[in-house]
Amino acid sequence: MINTYTALDLETTGLDPKTDRILEIGAVRVEDGRETDRFSQLVNPRREITEKITELTGITGEMVEECPDISAVLPEFLEFCGNGPILGHNILFDFRFLKRAAVNHGHSFERRGIDTLALCRKFMPAGEKKNLSAACRYFQVETGRSHRAFDDALAAHRLYQKMAPAWENGDREAFLPRPLEYKIKREQPASKRQKEVLRDLLKYHKITLSAQIDDLSRNEISRITDKIILKYGRIL
Repeated sequence: MINTYTALDLETTGLDPKTDRILEIGAVRVEDGRETDRFSQLVNPRREITEKITELTGITGEMVEECPDISAVLPEFLEFCGNGPILGHNILFDFRFLKRAAVNHGHSFERRGIDTLALCRKFMPAGEKKNLSAACRYFQVETGRSHRAFDDALAAHRLYQKMAPAWENGDREAFLPRPLEYKIKREQPASKRQKEVLRDLLKYHKITLSAQIDDLSRNEISRITDKIILKYGRIL
């Protein structure tokens, strides 16, 4: 059973790594099954946090207003992770957000992953819910605050350790780290002209944008501009 890894979890502004941003990173470094270090950092997503996300996580815009953005947090976090396997509950979700952020800021992020959700689907009864909270209750794992990154990372690590009997009983292949795949090209920054066009549209139609224009990529600003024109029309 792999016992050296980084257990991690993210909170994000939504579910789509193409349009949403990382809001919080939590991680636990595990060596030979023991917790040896911890990482916890709120991230300024440079856009509005919806009421739905605040209700889910408890994270508000005021809480992240003075926090660093992802470009400042990533180098420290990638160093914390090292090059070993990463572990999480539905780890591919977190990996996609991290890889997109890493590529867009000039970093490499290729990892193998251990997915506790996949293990739960294999070893828990079919009728049991498999989300992190339900799985932890089933395996009698103590948890902290749900939907906060560090507490969920710690819960995923302890859940994995509780599954050791399944490994010892011979179902060992399921526990092997697997390559995580997500193809992405680095996004290009928006041009000065694109920003000017969007600002003029927002002013003309009296629209408040939830994201900071200077933080938008070329593709993002193009999509937003097209949506505004489709809904409200061009400047006359």
